[in-house]
Amino acid sequence: MGSNASPKKVALIIASTRPIRAGPEVVSFVHKILLTSPISPSPELSIVDVADFNLPVFNEKILPAMVPAQGQFEHEHSKKWSAAIAPFDGYVFVSPEYNFGLPGGVKNAIDYLYNELTGKPILIVTYGIKGGSVSSESLERTFTGMKTRVVETRPQLSYAGPGMAEMFAATGTGKLGPNTIELWEKEGTEPLLKGFEQLVTLLETPVPEPAKSE
Repeated sequence: MGSNASPKKVALIIASTRPIRAGPEVVSFVHKILLTSPISPSPELSIVDVADFNLPVFNEKILPAMVPAQGQFEHEHSKKWSAAIAPFDGYVFVSPEYNFGLPGGVKNAIDYLYNELTGKPILIVTYGIKGGSVSSESLERTFTGMKTRVVETRPQLSYAGPGMAEMFAATGTGKLGPNTIELWEKEGTEPLLKGFEQLVTLLETPVPEPAKSE
């Protein structure tokens, strides 16, 4: 990237939408770690909160893949969410896991999008009792199917034990416990920085041209 080029812009997305949620603190932790990256030049990081958009269950008549080439969204919430996501060059998508699966609100927010994301790199970060591994796998399938470039490293942040006390405390108060923060600093820093480095590499790598049919 040339010295006069504008820095790339990356959205750090809080995907959880519960009224009381650990998501903002998780993203704050991730943000803090990414800011320690030695990568230069580093992209600009901006936090985007899905909960701010109050998205109902997807209710547009037109499919997102058809916007804007074949039509426009009808509802203001759809337009605002699309407009907030589209300008970024890449994304760090941070999601919880509920009942061994991807939360419905997270999938719903993604279902409003398509062309805003196509071809762009996405770093998937999940958290939960087992690091949100099922959510991570589900997001990888979804984003790959949407023709994004998913970063190979997918950090998975597990709540600290013993038992599930810190998980329940986080989901009930929105605050991460000290044992969990210590665990993430010890075991989560390396994969977060590795994934971020891979994301930045993809930001600087042109999207491959589609193969031409004979």
